[in-house]
Amino acid sequence: MPDTHGLDSSGTLWELLSRRASRTPRGRLFLQDDRVLTGASLLRRAERVAAGLHDMGVGPGTVVAWQLPTRVETVLLSFALSRLGAVQSPLVPSLRDREVGHALRASGAAFLAIPGTWRGHDHTAMARRLGAAGVFEAYDTLPDGDPSTLPPPPTDGSAVRWIHWTSGTTGDPKGVLHTDHTLLAAGAGLAHALRPTTDDVGSIAFPYAHVGGPEYAVALLLRGFPAVLVERFALPEALSAYRAHGVTIAGGSTAFYSMFLARQRADPDTRPVPTLRLLAGGGAPKPPRLHHEVTREMGVRLLHGYGMTEAPMITMGSPDDPEDILASTEGRPAAGTEIRIVDGEVRLRGPAVCRGYLDPAQTAEAFDRDGFLRTGDLGHLTDSGHLTLTGRLKDVIIRKGENISAREVEDLLHRHPGIAEASVVGLPDAVRGELVCAVVTLAPGTAAPTLAEVTDRLREEGLAAHKLPERLEVVDALPRGRTLGKVLKHRLRARYSGTVK
Repeated sequence: MPDTHGLDSSGTLWELLSRRASRTPRGRLFLQDDRVLTGASLLRRAERVAAGLHDMGVGPGTVVAWQLPTRVETVLLSFALSRLGAVQSPLVPSLRDREVGHALRASGAAFLAIPGTWRGHDHTAMARRLGAAGVFEAYDTLPDGDPSTLPPPPTDGSAVRWIHWTSGTTGDPKGVLHTDHTLLAAGAGLAHALRPTTDDVGSIAFPYAHVGGPEYAVALLLRGFPAVLVERFALPEALSAYRAHGVTIAGGSTAFYSMFLARQRADPDTRPVPTLRLLAGGGAPKPPRLHHEVTREMGVRLLHGYGMTEAPMITMGSPDDPEDILASTEGRPAAGTEIRIVDGEVRLRGPAVCRGYLDPAQTAEAFDRDGFLRTGDLGHLTDSGHLTLTGRLKDVIIRKGENISAREVEDLLHRHPGIAEASVVGLPDAVRGELVCAVVTLAPGTAAPTLAEVTDRLREEGLAAHKLPERLEVVDALPRGRTLGKVLKHRLRARYSGTVK
């Protein structure tokens, strides 16, 4: 898919960076505080990091896991690994022992890059507990070496070089296999949907370790516009960086929209970011009401899309779409993406779809006989070709763009001595997209635990903070189907979302 500046999304990620550095060597790409990575400086510095990694024993096919916040160093490390043809296994910084340990074991990671102690969590101590191999800190220092010692860069963009992680309906995260080609296709789709110009300034305020990190990086390289890196997104703290760099495109997920809107309402006469013209994102349900409130009160466009770790770019709203279409749908499919509705389920195939999972059994289950990915999401296509999502088949909660396995939380709740049965559901939430609600019955003779007691115990079990229940309901019995006795979660969602008293 060619862009307006003559670059295309073929080849490898490193080849795309080389083309951008050649075309606009001084063009800004990544901005953080007073640090700037241009096309030329990113290429040059990433080569030195690649040489340092190569001296450590990293080469083509070496699996390197990294759990780092959104920083210039993280971008440099990731591109350096692309230069070497290594297999990257990014882990979002909020993951803890259970998820990180599983990812390291399942991927066979030979190295792990960590930030040391970050936001109160000692990643070094966690790495020791897990017996991780090849641990090195990469928060503000990176390996360095002589680029003249490097082997030739990789040329096969179809090789699996990325293992991203997503929670499914089972307890352990699933390793999603991506290639440079799939991520290049996703980034090209994003660039085409947002239609940025070289005068725009974007932002990456979500974890760069998300599959959206390299996807957004591809969009920057294709279109030649920069983005501000935000290590931790919070308002009003992040506003100074947005204002200083003149951000014109921001977003990430529904939670970001809500936070910007709340800031606007705190001071209705002042725009939080005067240069902002567009909010864009995906990864969580977006209530139509929120869309209209954002566009009306903030005076910006809002383009929401649909993606998942397995397919980062599926659909996206277009600047040409009417407001009612943007508010009520997820947009049209990206170029080359085919969507098929089978018994209400959204299935898809296309250039941005992953190559499967680390576990072959999961791959076989996820794809149908025609090669369409079973998304587990319910929806329909409108006459205009826009996709509307109506629900989910799979038992996954999406909170602030993060997939949470209900089964994983339930399994840990069942270890609580005072809980007889537990069912975890996602409830609609204007800020988070969904919140995590635990509905439990009590063991005989026990008192009802408080939410704080439950979450403290789950923390001790090693559950990541973003998966902790935010609501606890105690009931005499869980609703069950007559035939198989399966918990009827739709009844719990209806009851506690307020639609049924």
